[in-house]
Amino acid sequence: MKIATSRRSALQWTFAIGFSLGVAALGMKPAAADALENITKAGVIKVGIFEDFPPFASLGSEMKIEGYDVDMAEKLAAALGVKAELVGITGQNRIPQLSEGKVDILLSIGFSEERAQVVDFTKPYAPYYIAVMGPKEIEVKGPADLAGKTIAVNRGTLEDTEVTKVAPPTADIQRFTDYAGVISAFLSGQSQLMVVGNDVGATILAKNPKIEPVEKFLLLTSPSNMAVKKGEAALQAKVDEILAGMKKDGTLNDMAVKWLKQPLAKDF
Repeated sequence: MKIATSRRSALQWTFAIGFSLGVAALGMKPAAADALENITKAGVIKVGIFEDFPPFASLGSEMKIEGYDVDMAEKLAAALGVKAELVGITGQNRIPQLSEGKVDILLSIGFSEERAQVVDFTKPYAPYYIAVMGPKEIEVKGPADLAGKTIAVNRGTLEDTEVTKVAPPTADIQRFTDYAGVISAFLSGQSQLMVVGNDVGATILAKNPKIEPVEKFLLLTSPSNMAVKKGEAALQAKVDEILAGMKKDGTLNDMAVKWLKQPLAKDF
C-alpha cells in the first residue's frame, strides 16, 4: 500500500510539473483572483476596523459599535450592493489580515512608503491631524505663542515629539502616561493647552459639551486612508470612485461634522 501511494504521489508531482511547464511554454498565466468580483459574488465586504478607537469606532450607549469608520463601512457596502462585515483588527495584525484575505479592506491606516510596498492605498477618507488646542480666550497663533504656557501631551507620542520640536524653552510641557491624563489636566485647568489628534479632540467635545476648546494651530497633518491588498486595482478604483461621490454630495462632510465635530477642510 505504501509503495502504491508513493507511486501515485510521484505521478501527481510529475503531472503538476509538466502542467506548469506547459502553461509557461504557452505564455499562459493562472487566473488572478479579483477582490471586487469576489465581494460582489459573496454579497459581503469584510472591513477591518479598530474596535476601540473613538470617535472612529467604539461601543455606544446601546452596546453596539458605532463611529466614523462604522458609518464608512456601511456606506461602502451600500454603494457596492453588499453587506458590511466588521472585523476587529490591531496595529500589529491588520496588514497580515489583509494579505491573508481575512479582510477585504482596512480603515484608519495612514500612508507611508514602507506600507505602500505591501498594500495599495485609496484616497484619504478622513482627516487626521495633530493640533494645539485651548480655550478661546488664550491667544495662541503659532509656536512662539507657546512661550510661558503649560501644555499637556501624551508622553512618547507624535504629539509629544512634534510640540517638543517647536516649543520655546520657556514652554512647560507636561507629559502624561495616557490621554486620560492629558484630558484631565486640561479640563481641570492644570494645563492651559493640550496637544492631541483631532480624534481625541472630538471625543472631548462629545463628552464635555460645555467645554469648547478651539484649535490654535496644526503641528502635523496625516489623513486616514483605506488599504486594499496589493494589486487589487479594481477594488481600489471602485472605492476611490465611491469616495469622490461622497465628497461631491456632502456625505463625507456630514460624517466629519457628526463624529469629528468639524467640517472637512475645503482642500480635503
